[in-house]
Amino acid sequence: MTFGASRLPAPAPDRVRVLGDADLPEALAVCGRDPVGSVLATARLEDAVVQGLARSGGSAWGFPGHGPLEAVCWSGANLVPVVADGDPEAVAAFAAMARSNGRRCSSIVGPASAVLGLWRSLEDEWSPAREVRAEQPSMTIDGPPSVEPDPEVRYSTQDDFPSLLPACVKMFVEEVGYSPITLSAAAYSERIRTLITERRSFVRTAPPAGPGEIVFKAELGAVSGAVAQVQGVWVDPASRGRGYSEAGMAAVVAATRSDVAPVVSLYVNSYNLPALATYRRVGFQQVGTFATVLF
Repeated sequence: MTFGASRLPAPAPDRVRVLGDADLPEALAVCGRDPVGSVLATARLEDAVVQGLARSGGSAWGFPGHGPLEAVCWSGANLVPVVADGDPEAVAAFAAMARSNGRRCSSIVGPASAVLGLWRSLEDEWSPAREVRAEQPSMTIDGPPSVEPDPEVRYSTQDDFPSLLPACVKMFVEEVGYSPITLSAAAYSERIRTLITERRSFVRTAPPAGPGEIVFKAELGAVSGAVAQVQGVWVDPASRGRGYSEAGMAAVVAATRSDVAPVVSLYVNSYNLPALATYRRVGFQQVGTFATVLF
C-alpha cells in the first residue's frame, strides 16, 4: 500500500547508531518528551535498564550517529520509532538501518507520522504487509473515569488461565486476523501467564457464560513509569450490548491509575466506531494518531 509520497533517501551510514546500556538514560529522556506516543519503546527501554540490552530481546537505535540523541527506535518483535513530528531525516536513518538488517519484526507501530514514513521507505524491499492501519486514534485519560467502574472487574489470577487463554486467542483473531498460537502456543501461553503474574491482566466473569467463564478482559500491554497502555480489550460476543465494556474499562482505568501509572492510554482503529464511542464515554480523549503495519 502506498501513501502518495516518494521513498525517503538513504542517509549516510553514520547517521544512526546502535545504542548500548550507557545510552539508555539519554534514550529514555528522548522518549520522555512524548510519554504517550513513546510508551511502547519506553517500556522496553526501562526493562533494558534493569536487565541489560543483551537480555532484552531487542536492540535500540539512535539518531544522529554522533552527538546528542534526537530520536530513537526500538527493534524487536515490533519496530517502534520515537521520532518527533516524523522528522524525515531521522526516519530515513532508521529506515536505512531496518533495510540493512532485513525484516525481523511482526509489525511497525507507533505515532503515524514516523510509522508511515518508515513504511514508505521499506515497502518496496520488505515482504508485503498483511495490513496497514494508517489511522488509529491515540487516546488517554488522566483522571477518574466518567462512568461507574464495574466492581466485579478484578486482576486475573492463575486460576483464571484456563478460561483466559481462549478469550485472549479469540480477541487476537478478531483484531489481527489469525491465531497467535499458530507459530508458538507455548510462547503465547507464557505471555498470558506473565501478564497475570505482573498484575497487568483484568477479567470479569458473569452469567450467561457461567461460573469462571470470562465476559470481559483487558491487559496493560505496555507500562512505563508515566503511562500504562491498555490493549486486548474484549467482551464475549454473547455478552455484548450489556454495558460490560464501559463499566469494565472504567474499572481498568481506576485500578491502573491507583496501582500502576497516572495516565492510561490506548489506541484504536478509526473504523471501530463502537469502541471509540465507549472509550469517549469512559472519559478518554484523543491526543494523537498511531499507525500499525502488520506482516
